[in-house]
Amino acid sequence: MLDDRSVECPYCGEEFATLVDCSAGSQRYIEDCPVCCRPIEFQAEVDGAGDLTRLTTHRDDD
Repeated sequence: MLDDRSVECPYCGEEFATLVDCSAGSQRYIEDCPVCCRPIEFQAEVDGAGDLTRLTTHRDDD
């Protein structure tokens, strides 16, 4: 199941939409910002029912 979320880039501050694959469970992954192209670390938390409960973003250089 894919969940469409809007997030803000921790580098440039621009908002953009991203898709999270909830079928993979809770996960950490890297995706480049479509505006400034810098790598963003995403942390997705998925509950037992397969629903996205939290999505956080972090700078890759933190």
